[in-house]
Amino acid sequence: MEISPETHRSRWWALIVLLLPVLIISMDATVLGFAVPALSESLEPSSSQLLWIIDIYSFVLAALLVTMGVLGDRVGRRKLLIIGAAGFSAASLLAGFSTRSEMLTSRRALLGVAGATLMPSTLSLIRNIFQDARERQTAIALWATAFAVGAAIGPIVGGVLLEHYWWGSVFIIGVPFTVSLVLLAPLLVPESKDPNPGRFDLVSAVLSMSTTLPVVYAIKMFAEHGWNVEAPVALAVGVVSGVLFVRRQLRSKSPMIDVTLFRVPRFRMAVSGT
Repeated sequence: MEISPETHRSRWWALIVLLLPVLIISMDATVLGFAVPALSESLEPSSSQLLWIIDIYSFVLAALLVTMGVLGDRVGRRKLLIIGAAGFSAASLLAGFSTRSEMLTSRRALLGVAGATLMPSTLSLIRNIFQDARERQTAIALWATAFAVGAAIGPIVGGVLLEHYWWGSVFIIGVPFTVSLVLLAPLLVPESKDPNPGRFDLVSAVLSMSTTLPVVYAIKMFAEHGWNVEAPVALAVGVVSGVLFVRRQLRSKSPMIDVTLFRVPRFRMAVSGT
């Protein structure tokens, strides 16, 4: 059953709460840029370690988005959102006080896991909160704007923080926002879940991760090093996994994603942003 807040005003307060994680997730993807010199001086990572510190967050985030979206349908989207926000707060604090390169890499990976729980939950909750098509379109546009703003201000925020604090502050800056989400979501955001979610398909979850992670890795490798050996191999693994994933969804009675929706022009345009 679709869930609607009791008043018009409460819907928009709920949206404001849901924009908090979007802003922080996108900002966390870019805020590290200005901190790299100070971080490198403090932790002395190798070039390979530094690359993983920067990239592991987006790799894990991309790989788990679909799986976490399906998990939210089953356990409750608001519940997963709150769990993810609490995890993001803890991982941010741990990352900010890392003392070794390996420690920071693993904690950035935890940030990616927590971030993956937040992104699909926010969109699913917006879909349930805003029943009117025009209001929903406005809400999603604001969601996309928050994501773009977070990515744009990340380097600026990082630069300002490094003028006054140590490099770990670029991670801790997001904690007040995610803590606010944990406190406000139970009060302002209604819970929702799929009443008939079907069986959780572990094979599809693995295929979705083995599709997105190699493809994102290949794109990053190509952007940084051109077509070396790693990029085409990773891309091939991602494409093969993607084909297997789509075939499995078409045959499944409870698919993780209804891939037939991509035949609908309006859906393709909405997903691709074109």
